[in-house]
Amino acid sequence: MQAIRYDAYQATPYLVQVDDPACPDDGVLIEVRATGVCRSDWHAWQGHDPVTLPQIPGHEFAGIVAAVGPNVTGCAVGDRVTAPFVCGCGRCAWCVSGDAQVCPDQSQPGFTMPGSFAELVAIPAADFNVVHLPDGLDFVAAAALGCRFATAYRAVTVHGRVQPGDWVAVHGCGGVGLSAVMIASALGARVIAVDRSPAALDRAADLGAEITLNAGADTADRIREITGEGVRVSLDAVGAAQTAVASIASLRPRGRHVQVGLLLGADAAPALPMGQVIAKELEIYGSHGMAARDYPGMLEMVASGILRPDRLIGEVIGLGGAAAALVAMSGPASGHGVSVIEMSAVRSTVG
Repeated sequence: MQAIRYDAYQATPYLVQVDDPACPDDGVLIEVRATGVCRSDWHAWQGHDPVTLPQIPGHEFAGIVAAVGPNVTGCAVGDRVTAPFVCGCGRCAWCVSGDAQVCPDQSQPGFTMPGSFAELVAIPAADFNVVHLPDGLDFVAAAALGCRFATAYRAVTVHGRVQPGDWVAVHGCGGVGLSAVMIASALGARVIAVDRSPAALDRAADLGAEITLNAGADTADRIREITGEGVRVSLDAVGAAQTAVASIASLRPRGRHVQVGLLLGADAAPALPMGQVIAKELEIYGSHGMAARDYPGMLEMVASGILRPDRLIGEVIGLGGAAAALVAMSGPASGHGVSVIEMSAVRSTVG
């Protein structure tokens, strides 16, 4: 099959022919029809998040089941599917209790195993991890769900517990931040979007943000001035010490901070204002994807048109353009939305 691969951190990714992956006994092979280009892929390629080398990146995908292992009962060849970027083992106490996103024996396409910048991707524990797609959801839009959108959905609904009328601040309007803006707005929240890019802020306003702010040293002060006491929920969708601190400082008493952006490298252990956390009795959460069992609620909102992941897509490219799209993430953020790779060929393995 064709795939995009890099052989060392920061080495230029390239198009290569590799053997088709083996189908796990408890898993499936999925013919990838579309896959997102995510900043998490860039972090792995840069070496910020150690991965197995050489590596085929990609973890946000949608496609068609091409082969089924002998121990799988819930999937058939030809099914339209996706899967979370965190695949649980399906057996441990965390998976059994519904928290596969923190499974200690998890596997991740593009990180611990070959990913979806390829014609085929193997997914283990298919009966536990594979999610069937609504008929009306096309593959390109579905490819935007697996990491950024699902992570934002869980951050807003489970950790943030956002209700109609709540003030919500979203710090950073890349893919996950724009997803959070859309989801919180759809739930009736009053959203303040924060970013340095005018294009990103325009996109956030188009997706439902009531107020947009250019990020700066006084971001938290301005948010408190706008809201009178601070926001009920604030999300750091960037993953930087400055934005994490600003997010916490934006909160009203008893507010909730959700850390969505990855804190890596020099930002891995930021000095947070814990005095405010104690004095205001703030809640701090991390958000690491979403288990397959929690997808139905999100997909129901997508199928009904309340949520529109297709509106997050800025560019659709072919597999040949994936390497350039990944490298381009080393430059300034465009603010124009999510890039999605669409596969043009249909393999004969699909019956």
